[in-house]
Amino acid sequence: MKKMCVILCFFIVTAGVCYGKTASKKENNASKDSASSGPTVILKPDKALENPTPDFMYFVPLISPTLVYSETSKGNGQKSGLIACERKSTSKTFYVNGEFQMQGSGFHKNKFDSAGMIERNTKKLKKGKPLKNILGYIKFEGEGYGWIEVAGKLKGKKATATEVKVHFNGRGETSPVTVGLYSVKPVNGEYKYENKYNEIVARVNILTFSKSTDKPLMDIKVSAVYAEGGKPGFWGKLKGSMANMLIKPLEIDKLGNDTMLDFGCALFEEKEKFTFPKAKNLKENDM
Repeated sequence: MKKMCVILCFFIVTAGVCYGKTASKKENNASKDSASSGPTVILKPDKALENPTPDFMYFVPLISPTLVYSETSKGNGQKSGLIACERKSTSKTFYVNGEFQMQGSGFHKNKFDSAGMIERNTKKLKKGKPLKNILGYIKFEGEGYGWIEVAGKLKGKKATATEVKVHFNGRGETSPVTVGLYSVKPVNGEYKYENKYNEIVARVNILTFSKSTDKPLMDIKVSAVYAEGGKPGFWGKLKGSMANMLIKPLEIDKLGNDTMLDFGCALFEEKEKFTFPKAKNLKENDM
């Protein structure tokens, strides 16, 4: 697997200013106009799990460089939230480890615009070559635990998050996060979705976001790769291990990357709430 186009995983100013170097450095709070902001989630650790999973995982449409269509199952009962959070700091650095839980029935899926994804990935492709492993969707289904690791630097009262890792396979349980991938063969020199083949599923374990002055990239680690409609099994897990050696960091939208760094700072600053910016590429469609 040479390419895996996966875009998938999470402040702003307070007494100490926290920068993820976002496009907007304005105060982040729940009073923002809902037309210009996304959902507000509870960060205070609480086993009651007040956040709908689509809200807690809103970073997915934020990191998407193309249109993304959101689907939530009818009567969805999925809830997510932090249940514990540990913070450490020195005079120059800080670290956060926040455990979260995902529970409830139903699914939430983000489907990525096929035309946009194909166009983005054919720009550097050699003529006549098949386009492999294009992201079709990201799906949250099932229950489980995960944790968020945040590393950053301190300069006086200013905190800067440099890395945020989101793990979905906590407490030894299987990650409830999967992505659907497909490949496309050129027909008469054109790449079209109807000519897709080799539809596969990859189960996601870790997403990593890092501070960057250049184009932001997201690193991904998977646990298994298997055919759409199938089950992982031994070979699926082996393919997942092999894929991790080949997957390169993926380019994502800057606003989404900055938001994840801000989210990490919010955890360090012990904020009780966090409001996501509006995902400009999101089109919602409840089932």
